[in-house]
Amino acid sequence: MTREQLAQQIIDAGHFLYSRGWSPATSSNYSMRFSQTRALLTVSGKHKGQLSLDDVLVTDLVGNSQEPGKKPSAETLLHTQVYSCRPNIGAVLHTHSVNATVLSRLTPEDHLVFEDYELQKAFAGIVTHESRVMVPIFDNDQDIARLAAKVQPWLDAHPDCPGYLIRGHGLYTWGAQMSDALRQIEAFEFLFECELKTRSLLNR
Repeated sequence: MTREQLAQQIIDAGHFLYSRGWSPATSSNYSMRFSQTRALLTVSGKHKGQLSLDDVLVTDLVGNSQEPGKKPSAETLLHTQVYSCRPNIGAVLHTHSVNATVLSRLTPEDHLVFEDYELQKAFAGIVTHESRVMVPIFDNDQDIARLAAKVQPWLDAHPDCPGYLIRGHGLYTWGAQMSDALRQIEAFEFLFECELKTRSLLNR
């Protein structure tokens, strides 16, 4: 696809995710693979419900902007590391929903486990509810290179992992195409809400 077509997919994703309350204001960032060595990513500080074609830029896979005057998100490395280690991935989404933020703060362990939910089958490679989906939780860190270095061993050891949480921050997930990544966002949000409601009922 052309740069404009890929950018439009990112814009449409932003409008959808903002409308669902999962990417408020200027939070979140989205990307698509542009080539084997480059990615198309949202520009830093842009309102995700108001994205335009000028609000995306091309970066290399170490996070350097290829378009003078445009600043990539501080979290660019968390996108490009997925493209570098998973050649089948074509889109990465990072969101800041209330459910993801609260659940990651309430979970003292370094991971969540989902079992026996029918909607687990929305994740790539999962074909039955009789499965176990482990979602790691990494502590938030303003040093993105250091955070990426903590994420990398998990990505290497768990090639089927559909995404991860950053504590008190948000969700990262991905897919072969933008539609796959969006599907997984919706599945994660359903499961996060189920988990929060279950915990609330059990703690009454």
